This record gives sequence, C-alpha cells and structure tokens, in this order.
Amino acid sequence: MAERKLQGLSICNARYSGDVGQATELEGLEEKAKKTGASKLYIEDLNKEFIEDYVFPTVKAGAVYENKYLLGTSFARPIIAKRIVEIALAEGADAICHGCTGKGNDQVRFELAIKAFAPDMKIIAPWREWDLKSRDEEIDYAEAHNIPLKITRETNYSKDRNIWHISHEGLDLENPANEPMYNKEGFLELGVSPEQAPDKPTYVTIHFEKGIPTAIDGVEMGAVELVKKLNELGGANGIGIVDLVENRLVGMKSRGVYETPGGTILYHAHNKLEELTLDRDTYHYKQNVALRFAELVYFGQWYTPLRKALSAFVDSTQEQVTGDVKLKLYKGNIIDAGVTSPYSLYDEDIATFDEDEVYDQKDSAGFINLFGLPIKVQGKKGFRYDK
Repeated sequence: MAERKLQGLSICNARYSGDVGQATELEGLEEKAKKTGASKLYIEDLNKEFIEDYVFPTVKAGAVYENKYLLGTSFARPIIAKRIVEIALAEGADAICHGCTGKGNDQVRFELAIKAFAPDMKIIAPWREWDLKSRDEEIDYAEAHNIPLKITRETNYSKDRNIWHISHEGLDLENPANEPMYNKEGFLELGVSPEQAPDKPTYVTIHFEKGIPTAIDGVEMGAVELVKKLNELGGANGIGIVDLVENRLVGMKSRGVYETPGGTILYHAHNKLEELTLDRDTYHYKQNVALRFAELVYFGQWYTPLRKALSAFVDSTQEQVTGDVKLKLYKGNIIDAGVTSPYSLYDEDIATFDEDEVYDQKDSAGFINLFGLPIKVQGKKGFRYDK
C-alpha cells in the first residue's frame, strides 16, 4: 500500500523508505510497517546523494520536461529503486513490491531501475493485480486493516514531496477548467502564491563552479543546505508554481500542480550563466540535448547508456560555467539583476554600438553575400517560397 505515493517499496516482509526530503511523510512509518506485517523497516537518508548525483546533473543539462516540469518526482525514483534492490539482495528477497498505480509513470521508473540491478527479480504491484480501482478503495482497504493514514477523502490529493519539490494531483485538479486553489490554506506547502508574496523584492546571488551551485550571497553551502535555502527564498516570494497538463509515458494526459521554488531559481540562474560562458554552437546544441535528457529522466531511463553518455557531454560543456548570478525575486517572477564570470565570452569592445577599433562593419557585406548565396541562386532560378 502507498499512502500519498510514499517514496518507498516493500521487500517481502521488510519495508523500505528512502528519505529524499519528504519531511513529515516519514513520520509514523514504524507503526504502519508493523500493521502491514513487516518484520523489519529501513529508513535511510539519501538527500545528499539525491541532490548531488541526480538533481544537479539534471540541472546542468538544463533538462525540463514539456517546457515546465522540473522532474521533481522523476529523478527521485532511480536512487530509491537502486538502494532498495541492494537491500533486497542483501536480505535474500525473492520479490519486490511497490504501491504505484497502473496509470502512472512511477511504476515504469521503479521497475526499469529494478531491472537494471536485479534483472530476474520478481515485481509485485497490488494496484495492477488486486481489485483496486480508485484511491477511495485504497483508503477503504487501509481503514479495514487498521493501517494509519495521514489523509482524508476530502484532502485526498495525490501528492509527492521531496527536498526538490511537491506535486499535487487529483480531486478538483482533474478538470483542467478549474483554477487551482493556491490561496486555500494548506494547499501550497513549500511557499505562498504570488498574490500573497511580499511587496518588496528579494535579491539573491548564486555562485556556480563548473555548473554546480556552491554558494548563496557569498556563503558556501553544501548541496542539501543550498537547495533548502533557495526553497525558503523562492517559496516566500511565490516562485516556482506550475500548472501543467502533461503527457504521461503511459499515453494519457494528466493535470498537476508542481511547487519547485528553489529548483526554479537554480534552473534560471544556471541558464543565465551559460548565456555568458558557452559559445553559440555548444549552447544551441545543448538545448537539443536537454530535451532528450528530460525525456530519459521522465521515462525512468536513468540507468541507460544514453543517459550516461549525455551526462558526459553535459559535463564537458560545464568546464567554464563558473561565476555569479544575481537575481531579483518578486511576486512569482525571477528578474535578472546581473551576471559575472571569469570565463565570460561577452566582449564590450566588440558588441558596443559606440565607435570601436575592433570590429570593421564593412566585413559584414562579404559575410552576407556568402551566407545568402544559396538564397540568391534560388531567386535567380525563379524559385519562390512566399506561399
């Protein structure tokens, strides 16, 4: 059974939940484990590894699914599944059970990771195998077996939370015509709506070393501390709230609301620094890579040769992505306020509209003649492309 899509799976008579920052959702798992017949419970802190080995590589890639989704649920699954396989093998388990539904993406993400590390392990999915047709029936089952839940039928949003984000699905959100109740008490968990944000902007400066954020406002921080700090700043200013009708891997469209305040700031800042430090061809090609990288993460294909190869390419592009990005946070908006880097490719002497001795504007005539030669030839041959 999975309450609120808990970040955990069952291993025979043992239970496992990887702590990737889901806060209070970890409370009471001991009692729940006992009432569901477990003889052993594993809860492990995976936050540092999660951020450093899964989140930051995805941020460096600039990977965003369908222009909006910062992959908060997606890249939390591989690390959990990998660890659970390790425990299952150590325990001598002959099967792994998960609580994902048959309609969602998580079943794919967990099972692909399990196949990567335990190809012959049997996988049990009660939602697909039992006669469970809805979350209400899941609640009925839990109540009938005295399994403690932290939700009610009225607050039965399908939620997934970790240190990076929280997602909201179900109930009134299932109809895309309904406006999300951002200002309803208890709906948003990581921050406030833009309307509720302060009237005064907040400035923040983020330092990157080779594409990795390492400091905020001059204070060096570890990965976990840094993400938490940006979540606080972003959440307080209404940053990172997304309403998305996305294309699930299993074929259907699904509507959800995502809160990713700190992640939204990091993606924006990292891209701003790349604008300054990457050459045009690399920057443009990397945008193509970002789309494919996002699909791999979303589809649960983290442990694949292609994802590994794309990460190697991304890492090679980050050698000079070092510097400081200053941003202004104001009522849901991220406004650029300055960027500097020792590897900046911007040359004011070349770019200036004032008189200079570096760029001879007469050179552009020859460039245009050569660049436009194919179009000129087609025009002389009478070809027209205006209709």
